[in-house]
Amino acid sequence: MRGETKMMKDAIKEAEILSQALPYIQEYSDKIIVVKYGGNAMKNEELKQNVMTDIVLLSEIGIKVVLVHGGGPAINHMLQKVGIEPKFVDGLRYTDKDTMEVVQMVLAGQTNKELVSILNGKGATAVGLSGMDAKLIKAKKYEANGKDLGFVGEVEQIHAKSILDVLAHGYIPVIASVGVDDEGQAYNINADIAASSIAQALNAENMILVSDVPGILEDPKDERSLYSNIYFDQIDELIASDFISGGMIPKVECIKTALDGGVKKSCIIDGRIPHSILIEILSQQGIGTLFKKRGIYE
Repeated sequence: MRGETKMMKDAIKEAEILSQALPYIQEYSDKIIVVKYGGNAMKNEELKQNVMTDIVLLSEIGIKVVLVHGGGPAINHMLQKVGIEPKFVDGLRYTDKDTMEVVQMVLAGQTNKELVSILNGKGATAVGLSGMDAKLIKAKKYEANGKDLGFVGEVEQIHAKSILDVLAHGYIPVIASVGVDDEGQAYNINADIAASSIAQALNAENMILVSDVPGILEDPKDERSLYSNIYFDQIDELIASDFISGGMIPKVECIKTALDGGVKKSCIIDGRIPHSILIEILSQQGIGTLFKKRGIYE
């Protein structure tokens, strides 16, 4: 009898959790969320499975999820495997012809298809795309203050129709961050920049950057010093004062561009925490650092 009572209590608790998520399910129903996934957050296989499960669940409850991915560690591994030493200039990967071939092979091939396979294995219908498909990400050579980065590109235009068509059929688009110019030349696109550009083109409700840190920390050595909310009009000041520094600067600048381009809100969350996407989207407290304009969701 006591076992049955405990089972009932557990069932009630689970039902309460689901009911608490209802307002957020309603808020995001039929809305577009762009999830950027890449870097060190992709290394742990168990956490990768959790991220993909979260994406499938959101899709199943009527949220339109677009997954944009990079794959830096996998690219580095393959470069070393073929005898090419990875090279970076100001934090950006120097991409010569041979490196670009590896980037295409890893991102648009191996990594993209692995993520699609995991999603489909969990009951979703995911479609793998790269920015080269139907010129989804039209790109041009990135000019870096006179520094030649090879085939590193910047986004000129997002052809949103291809993504919207996939979403309209109930599929999850999985997009590798490789762009192409009018002559067919492929370019390596930073995945944060690709996600920001895609989120703007789709007028996304939220852009989630899955990282390997909790978010913006007041004290970089103390993960408990998380800033839960940062307003759009605070970003420049926080960067100028070195409160936001290092590798977080380009991420936050992508977020600022996205918010300025019509994305409702954006957040940086810790992909090392199981089901962090669900916690961020379907709970009041969230889990990472939320960026928004004043007056939005207040």
